[in-house]
Amino acid sequence: MLCCLGQTRSRILRRPARAVALALALLASACSDDGRERRRALGETPTFDDVMRVADSERGGRLFGQCAACHTISPGAGDRNGPGLYDVLGKPVASNSRRYGYTGALRSLGGVWTPELMDLWLSAPAKLAPGTSMSFRGLPDALDRADIIAYLRSHSPGDGDAEPRPARP
Repeated sequence: MLCCLGQTRSRILRRPARAVALALALLASACSDDGRERRRALGETPTFDDVMRVADSERGGRLFGQCAACHTISPGAGDRNGPGLYDVLGKPVASNSRRYGYTGALRSLGGVWTPELMDLWLSAPAKLAPGTSMSFRGLPDALDRADIIAYLRSHSPGDGDAEPRPARP
């Protein structure tokens, strides 16, 4: 009889624990922005424009935290291990900071930092400009890149909507 009470007690204790775990999981998912709704709205094969339409600059600011290890985003903040990125969109590549020593690989890339080019850069810097000193491997998620680009755009009072550059060869 004692054995049976132990099993019943254990079943009773497990159910509330499961309920609490489920409630905590639902609460956590409601508080986080993992982009599920935005991803669902994009469909299977979204274009760059589709992804940019649902980009969230506020979330991009949170994601920019990983960039902030090397880059600043405030006007006049200067450079760190990478150039300051305030007002970078719309500027010629490798020109946003007069003091930063851009690599030949980035200088030879040419063009203007458009949202499209920034997307290519953020996806794989070393692939776009082999020989770059930027050690960041890239962001594989298009929505994360779009959010960061929206954040950069919000910190580019100049021409953040410069002419698009042709797609990657």
